[in-house]
Amino acid sequence: MIHNPELDWFKSSYSSSSEGDDCVEVATTLATVHVRDSKDLQGPVLGFAPHAWTGFVRHTSHR
Repeated sequence: MIHNPELDWFKSSYSSSSEGDDCVEVATTLATVHVRDSKDLQGPVLGFAPHAWTGFVRHTSHR
């Protein structure tokens, strides 16, 4: 996926541990939820349809 410098990236509030180095960052647009490794800002970015991301978050939050 091409890096878009206009995306507004953020970390989950659950990622604020004392070490804080095992995080992902998320940026959303109307069509895509973008996910990247917070330790590799120029690395690969995954893109998900919003409904797929919602299903993933719903599934993982019940664990």
